[in-house]
Amino acid sequence: MKKLILLSSFIFTFSLHAEVATFAAGCFWGTEEFFRKIPGVQKTEVGYTGGKTSNPKYDEMHDGHTGHAESVEITFDPKVVSYEFLLDQFFKMHDPTTLNRQGNDEGNQYRSAIFTHGPEQMKKALAFKNKVDQSKAWKKPVVTEITEAKKFWRAEEYHQKYLVKNPGGYDNHYLRQISFETKKK
Repeated sequence: MKKLILLSSFIFTFSLHAEVATFAAGCFWGTEEFFRKIPGVQKTEVGYTGGKTSNPKYDEMHDGHTGHAESVEITFDPKVVSYEFLLDQFFKMHDPTTLNRQGNDEGNQYRSAIFTHGPEQMKKALAFKNKVDQSKAWKKPVVTEITEAKKFWRAEEYHQKYLVKNPGGYDNHYLRQISFETKKK
């Protein structure tokens, strides 16, 4: 069953059975831009999670003391796109082997992380990370943190859909042409 919502002359279709995935993969601008284009993704929001500071602001993130990662919360229709497909794309769209760094961005706020929503996502995320490591598609071990989702603090409005508002802005995310299937001997 689907619900139609009319908002500012745009029609959005949301599944009543939508699920949420939360990923951190460096700067949240490019991460959001990457995932929002995947069919079945209904909504993306950038924000902060995984830390200890309540209601953090962007200016507080740079010293790494909040413990939060720049993250993207993704609402998706599992009848159109699976959580496993999103995991596959996550592990291909950034370098999950670099600790607290993606491209020009350094610090624990730019770490690779999966924040799971429930035991089923935790099981799938751990299994997929193991599959990625076993495949040797990345030459170094995967350092992606996998932990239960905590409160997601929505980032300031100017960060939402940043690369839509600022085409050509900073983005180091792209889909690597790699496979996580293990080679048979």
